[in-house]
Amino acid sequence: MYPDDGGWTSALTHLECGRCAERYDADAPQNVCHCGSPLLVRYDLDQVRASVRPEDIASRGADLWRYRELLPVRDPANVITLGEGWTPILPLTRYGRRIGVPGLLAKDEGMLPTGSFKARGAAVGVSRAHELGVRQLTLPTNGNAGAAWATYASRAGMECLVVMPEDAPQVTRKESLAAGARVYTVDGLIGDAGRIAGQAVRDGWFSAATLREPYRIEGKKTMGLEIAEQFGWRVPDVVVYPTGGGVGLIGIRKALDELTALGWITGRLPRFVAVQSTGCAPIVRAFESGAETAEPWPADEARTVAFGINVAAALGDFLILSALRDSKGTAIAVDDQDILEEQVACAADDGVLMCPEGAATLAAVRRLRTDGWLAGDEEVLVLNTGSALKYADALQVDRPTRLGRDADLPPEATSTAETTGTVRGRRTPR
Repeated sequence: MYPDDGGWTSALTHLECGRCAERYDADAPQNVCHCGSPLLVRYDLDQVRASVRPEDIASRGADLWRYRELLPVRDPANVITLGEGWTPILPLTRYGRRIGVPGLLAKDEGMLPTGSFKARGAAVGVSRAHELGVRQLTLPTNGNAGAAWATYASRAGMECLVVMPEDAPQVTRKESLAAGARVYTVDGLIGDAGRIAGQAVRDGWFSAATLREPYRIEGKKTMGLEIAEQFGWRVPDVVVYPTGGGVGLIGIRKALDELTALGWITGRLPRFVAVQSTGCAPIVRAFESGAETAEPWPADEARTVAFGINVAAALGDFLILSALRDSKGTAIAVDDQDILEEQVACAADDGVLMCPEGAATLAAVRRLRTDGWLAGDEEVLVLNTGSALKYADALQVDRPTRLGRDADLPPEATSTAETTGTVRGRRTPR
């Protein structure tokens, strides 16, 4: 239960299809629209405007529930929380200067409970499901979402059934099991896991799959609310987001649209950049071709070290593409080798070790600056969506020099001369 200061009010009104705009009752468990498209949560923004001001929010707790009026949980007794939200925005000063983008910043979601931004969607999604009387959840996952939903379901006293690809990070499988979830692995991709999870749905379990329930977006939306507040109720010039299912990008855009309607932010919204891997880039291919939806990436060709964005088909593809085009943004695919190089280079320059998905945004920023899409004077915010420690085996760094128990440091270890390190063939000043 969340502490109730007597002023808890959600302005939730209804659900609306993101494609055909059909309305649905928000106070009954819902999945997708009859047309198969995701449902979006709508609020009475006039009520919000009349009841709360930005300065009121500043006095609340440093978690995502500070934005309660724009979240769907009606009663604080139904909030399932582990203290999620309010992650820092960190300047990447040395790294940004070296790649020609001195205004580069990172919002570090790796500090959240369960070690990824998936905790946001799980916190709000599980809380609302609990409020609506759901007691059994199932979802397919590339790893981190399963770990997050299993953890929050455990805290809520709910059952959770998780299906993930065999190649998902081992730690996420262990997290899910430790939280008491029923965990199944499949020799395939997240789409294959989704088909298996669908069997549980037919047996009466509630689907918490990406964009198949409406409240995960609301949790991810809080990244956008926080960004605006942390920037002093304004926005950066560019937001760069690693994109698989794209819920976070859709959520951030939804948050900024709501804040604009409230009058809490004004002016032009950021240009959004969707980043994918060259090993799985259906959104990039659709963006470049001018398509409104994305054709699925061939399953037998989909592979990347950034496992969280290895999504061959995104249910919300049309919402992602709309956000990119409306904001005059772009979509870009980067190589795995570049992802791993930038991951270590940023850590060496600024001490921020990103997960591979987060590092993909760094590779994208470097490329966009080189190609001239970024002029270099912009305020650019990248999203690091999780802890690199979940992907420790993917780190490409030199082995430490082994010393005997009675050995002395070699002379070069304490030399004041500039030293160099090697990252996958690139010599990087340290």
